[in-house]
Amino acid sequence: MVKSQIKYKTQSTRLSNWNYGWDGSYFITICTHHHLSHFGNIQNDRMCLSNTGIIVDILWHEIPHHARNIRLSKFIVMPNHIHGILILDGGNCDNTGIVENNTTPPAISSDRFQNQGKNTISSIVGSYKSAVTMHANRLGFNFKWQTNFWEHIIRNEDEFGRISEYIATNPAKWQQDKLNNGPGNSVLKSCPPYNEEIWMV
Repeated sequence: MVKSQIKYKTQSTRLSNWNYGWDGSYFITICTHHHLSHFGNIQNDRMCLSNTGIIVDILWHEIPHHARNIRLSKFIVMPNHIHGILILDGGNCDNTGIVENNTTPPAISSDRFQNQGKNTISSIVGSYKSAVTMHANRLGFNFKWQTNFWEHIIRNEDEFGRISEYIATNPAKWQQDKLNNGPGNSVLKSCPPYNEEIWMV
């Protein structure tokens, strides 16, 4: 089992004045503890899931059965992390989860949102992480998540498309992946250098 040497930032990237229960598309990244490769390995540019990786995959697709007004988009299990797009949609979003232009957006306060409650990105991801850990440990698999997770609010359809492409092509670019001690990668030739866009993790 490979342990990554990279010091991956775990501090919150959250907007202090955004309620993460609002409608929208959210790009989610969750890493294993110490970036250990619990979920399988890459062979011929394809992800081969371990038993724990299978649990991770199955339970992600169960999320809509346990949370309200949520849709799933692109998702990938990598050896030591997952990427996925969660779409919270109470009726104001288009097919990509971008809030419709003719919809009045929520008023953004200057105050920090605290205790945002149920059916928020934090509660959904937290429940998912707990379920994976519980089932993996029950079956005797020694597994632990990194404490935090990373999220990014997807602003528009162009960003949605490029992030979706990034997720889909992750296995083929594993050798360059930052979480595999690589230099990082970008999805499209038109993208700026790695890590110049906030969602390139």
